[in-house]
Amino acid sequence: MPLIRKSNSSKFYCEDNHWYCNAGLPSDISVEVEGVFFHLHKFPLISKCGKIANILQESQNIFGMTLKTSLDEFPGGADAFLAAAKFCYGVRVELTPKNIVTMYCTANFLEMTEVYGDDNLLTKSESYFHKSILRNWKDCILSLQISEAIIPYAEKLQIVAKCVDALSMMACTDPSLFGWPMMMYGSLQSPGGSILWNGINTGARIRSSESDWWWEDVSYLNVPLFVRLVQTMKKRGNRPENLVGAIMYYARRYLPGLGRWQSGTTRTLASFSMAQVPVNQKVLMESIEKLLPEKKGKSFCRFLLGLLRVAIILDVSQPCKDSLERRIGMQLDLATLDCLLIPSYSDSDTLYNSDCVERIIHHFLSTEKALTFFSPSSSNIETSPSSEPMRKVSKLVDNYIAEVASDVNLKPEKIRSLAEALPESSRSLHDGLYRAVDIYFKAHPWLSENDKEQICEIIDYQKLSIDACTHASQNKLLPLRVVLQVLFFEQLHLRTALTGCLQVFGGESAPAVAPTVVAGQIVQRDGWVKVVRENQVLKLDLEKMKSKVGVLEQEFGKIKLEMQKVSKSHSSLSSPRLMVRRIGSKLLPRLSDTQGDIIENVSPSPRASVDQARHSRQRKSFSLF
Repeated sequence: MPLIRKSNSSKFYCEDNHWYCNAGLPSDISVEVEGVFFHLHKFPLISKCGKIANILQESQNIFGMTLKTSLDEFPGGADAFLAAAKFCYGVRVELTPKNIVTMYCTANFLEMTEVYGDDNLLTKSESYFHKSILRNWKDCILSLQISEAIIPYAEKLQIVAKCVDALSMMACTDPSLFGWPMMMYGSLQSPGGSILWNGINTGARIRSSESDWWWEDVSYLNVPLFVRLVQTMKKRGNRPENLVGAIMYYARRYLPGLGRWQSGTTRTLASFSMAQVPVNQKVLMESIEKLLPEKKGKSFCRFLLGLLRVAIILDVSQPCKDSLERRIGMQLDLATLDCLLIPSYSDSDTLYNSDCVERIIHHFLSTEKALTFFSPSSSNIETSPSSEPMRKVSKLVDNYIAEVASDVNLKPEKIRSLAEALPESSRSLHDGLYRAVDIYFKAHPWLSENDKEQICEIIDYQKLSIDACTHASQNKLLPLRVVLQVLFFEQLHLRTALTGCLQVFGGESAPAVAPTVVAGQIVQRDGWVKVVRENQVLKLDLEKMKSKVGVLEQEFGKIKLEMQKVSKSHSSLSSPRLMVRRIGSKLLPRLSDTQGDIIENVSPSPRASVDQARHSRQRKSFSLF
């Protein structure tokens, strides 16, 4: 028994793939649409459809014979033709946001114009589209989603262009001004923005950012439509940060590894009843890269590094990866170490893609040169306008080298190339490089002395701090020649610091030590044992000087406090002579004690220093009175 399926109208019914109209007359025309046959009547069709009328006129059909025709590439398929046929038979067809694009294209394909009947389907569809769809955000989004299946016909009628233009205008405008909904998939809201509960205004406002309310809505469009919408918004003058946010949201939705933003409002697609669109990730990656503006920011730099990581996984085109590396290089000073650790997904033995990072560093240097071209030239890195970004990048690179140094497959040449990628003036201290080298030596104990010495050439020992020199002088992993050089420069640091302390005391300053001889000459003359002993003696003297300076600072603080107390009681003093007496009685013992401490350190006899201090106290007291 054949399957009989009736439509919503009792005039039409279906048996298998054949539709019939129960009009009381035998059908005289058969129309095939995508394998479905419609057995209809000529007169109702030619009274509304210009295309059917032209086919009937050209076929020279003999009266009484059934005309058979086929409509290839029909927009909307058999369901759309069935709706148009019902309209020709006088059945009411309801236009909705879900079927308006299909019916609009169907009416245009069948040439259902006013020439073949008043208030025809094309006129109705066009009027509904312009008066209802283009004025509503949700309906525009839905129309674009449906037009993806019949994009050639929608483009011909400019449906896509008009929807995109309407959406870009609404996205550029404050939605609260016109009552446009800011959340299409969440709670209902009134034109003023208040949340509705069973149609009743609750007075509560939806908590949503004014700039990102449309990001999730447009993320349900396919890649070509999304790209076209963003480009139109850019031409219309939408804020670049809003467009970047929408692009980042779209990319995180469809690209693995980027994650999703955690939003305070959960939105579902229940109102649209449509699933997430299928996306070609390679096409999406290359399209996203072209849409990105020349922008700087910490979050944007993190996003770019995530894109680069996914691009390497997807093996996108080389120009796309080069562009991402260039964009990251422009803002490398804003990057973080965790984002810069890009795993090596190729056949390489190393854990991390250090070649990619090295190219990013070169892009940063080229950008820095381009920026300093318009600024005053300066050879000193500390006074250069770009010194702060360069300092951050040098610290980041040193930390990166220290992180990848534990990889047992990392070659010594790669350590040197990463360290030498930045100019020598970029680092004021080489403690970071020394730390990286120390980690590398611990992870590669099989290195020869020659390899170690070559790696140590990246370190400038004059730029090591005293703590780093102390650690390096006791580091058994370093070559002996390197240890001797470190000891020599450590001695220079200690003598310079000791000289500074002596100048604070006001005594005879030790002569400044200039590195006029190299470390090798010192070693050949006195030996490294003597250098170590001298360094230890200098350290002890330096600690003593520091303690003395601390004592003097405490005494100075006490004197300053006494002076403040005296100045506060100035109004209660009867005369300047009385004030001098009180100051003398409070300050002179303190001053004499201080001088006594100093004399005690330099005099040969404690007794003599005490007598001298008493004599000084009597003399100063007499001079005040």
